[in-house]
This record gives sequence, structure tokens and C-alpha cells, in this order.
Amino acid sequence: MALVPGTIRPPRRLDDVPGWFPVLDQLLFEWFLDRQKATGTRGDLLEVGVYMGKSAIRLGRHGRDGENFTVCDLFEGDALDDANQAESTKSYSALTQQVFEENYLAFHDTLPRVLKGPSSIVPGEVAPASCRFVHIDASHLYEHVRDDIGAAREALRPGGIVVLDDFRSEHTPGVSVAVWEAVLTRGLRPICLSTQKLYGTWEDPGPVQDELLAMVRGREDCHLSIQQAAGHRIVRLKSKKGMQAPPFPPSRFAHRAEKAAPGQSTAAAPLRRRGTVRARRLAADVLPPILTRAIRNGLSRS
Repeated sequence: MALVPGTIRPPRRLDDVPGWFPVLDQLLFEWFLDRQKATGTRGDLLEVGVYMGKSAIRLGRHGRDGENFTVCDLFEGDALDDANQAESTKSYSALTQQVFEENYLAFHDTLPRVLKGPSSIVPGEVAPASCRFVHIDASHLYEHVRDDIGAAREALRPGGIVVLDDFRSEHTPGVSVAVWEAVLTRGLRPICLSTQKLYGTWEDPGPVQDELLAMVRGREDCHLSIQQAAGHRIVRLKSKKGMQAPPFPPSRFAHRAEKAAPGQSTAAAPLRRRGTVRARRLAADVLPPILTRAIRNGLSRS
């Protein structure tokens, strides 16, 4: 397998994969997906906007027999309009389908179904009421996010969860408008908010909220606040210092990378010794004896 372009080595751990996937959201992904397994909720998984694959890699561990995992991204392709093309060029110029696939295959044996193109192709490729978990992290432009939310609603089946990224980031007002518009006028019900994502459903959020609150209140590494707004119970979560991401298996390259490390340190040692000898010789040739002794003593301790 080829290495990821522009990197020294393939990812050894999930944390080595570039991307914005905070520890709290990793915890919440695992909790919601584990809960679906425990309650027997079946269906496909869908991620729209994958970047380098960090969240997709974690999602890919939760597919079960008979379920599909689909990802969609523009990758290096052309956008449908100038605004989206400008956004893609500015923020995601390093993203290619090859980079995503190599990162993903470092942790999994097979790829998900990969759709290359704008998120507008999703409704024609994903069957209605087929998904139990949808993660939307694609364009930040209002019109696109509005349509992505509509596509998520169509794709979700009973018991399904939608996760909307960047719903309150300073640089993504279009996402904020589209998300809260969906809450106020399109039936979206918030389950909880993290610093970066809104987790929601088009069903009664009460039962899953109650279970989530019980889980969070049993932890010491998560801030919790509850507010009421426009008839919705808003559960806000924020990680405390020291929160750890849920365990994740190392990549297929972890052992190879660890074996290479001793050789690298061994190779560096002769270079350091040769540099030390040259410094001592130079000190003896050009400096007064008192300074030469001081330099030699310092080098011998380094």
C-alpha cells in the first residue's frame, strides 16, 4: 500500500489522521452507536464530508452484517457553483480521494462505498429511510447545508440520529442559520450540543436524552448544562481537561513504525558524536585554554 502523499509514514493511531474530531465528539459517536446496537436499531451509516477520514474511520467500526456505510465528498473534484469551489480550494486543497482511502485502509480491510461529488448527489444514491446514523460535515454554505439536512431527514429511519458539524463556529454562519432554521421550522429536535456538533432526531428526543444525561452525570470529565429554548430541552456538553477519547485499535502500520524508531535514533547518534569531536577540535585550535576546558566540560555532559 502506498504512503499518504506528503507524509513520512502512514498513520499508526487514529490521532495521527488529520482532522477536526474532538475527544468529546468521539465519545458521543461511540455512545450513540453503541446504544443503537444495544436497542437493536439497524440501518446504514452515512457521512457527508469526510476530509482525511478521521471520523469515518471510527464510524466504520460500527457497521454490522447486512448494513452499508456510504461516504460522500467532493475530494479534488469541481464544485457546482463558484462559492463552493472557492470554499473547497481555500480549506481542503490537500484532500484527495487517494489520501482518504489510504488513511481508511490503514485501519480497515475494505473501503466504504465512496461517492465522489457534491452532497446534492446523496438523495439519488442513498435509499430513503435506510440509515440509522448520518453525519453531515460538508459545505458550510447555507443553501447546501439546508439541502443536506433535508437529505438526512429523508435518509433516516426510525431511531436514527443526525449529527451536524460546525453549527456554531464563528466562521460558519451559514451552517448556524440552516441548523437552527431546521429546529424552529422543519421539525429537527436537538438531543445534545457539543462544542462543535449538534446531535438531533426528528422523533421524541426525551428517552435518549434521559439515558445520555445519566451517562454524563456519572462522569467527572464532562461539563453539563441544561436550558429551555423554544420548547426544546437543550443539553449542552463540554469536555473537561483530561478527557480521553474512547480506545481505538492501532493501524496495520503501528508495529512497523515502532520497529523503525530504534534504527532512526541509532543513526542519529554517530552524527551527534562526530559533531561533538569537531567542536572539541575547533575549541583547542582557536580558543584560549580556559575557554577550551569549559567547552570540553560542557560537551562531555551533553
